[in-house]
Amino acid sequence: MTLRLSPYLMMNGNAKEAIQFYEEALGGTVLFKQTFGEMPENPEFPLPEEAKELVSHAMIKIGETDLMFSDNFPGQTSQIGNHVTICISTSEIEEAKQIFESLQVDGQVKMPLQETFFSPAYGSVKDKFGVTFQISTESQQ
Repeated sequence: MTLRLSPYLMMNGNAKEAIQFYEEALGGTVLFKQTFGEMPENPEFPLPEEAKELVSHAMIKIGETDLMFSDNFPGQTSQIGNHVTICISTSEIEEAKQIFESLQVDGQVKMPLQETFFSPAYGSVKDKFGVTFQISTESQQ
């Protein structure tokens, strides 16, 4: 069983700038970076032109820690207090389900735990203290 918690920074259109800043300021190394335009297309939800160059997901390694980033999708914004989430990654779907169910008690499900193109079980929940967690199961490839 593997369990890892990582800070996840939600940016308002300046994730590329933030990634470069933290890469230089903290000696980070970019491990992954993908724009919304590089994601698989979904004909049911056409991608607005202004979203194509925004970062959908990125990860940099700083020391022993992974720091993750995403730009908000056009029309959504983050403000101080909700722009940092905690991403919990696990190698087991059942563990992801248990963590998700525990955190949603007296909280609010933001995205139900479900299979996505990047994870066999991914969801987002705000706990009863107002902290948002992203639960992600790593693909077994």
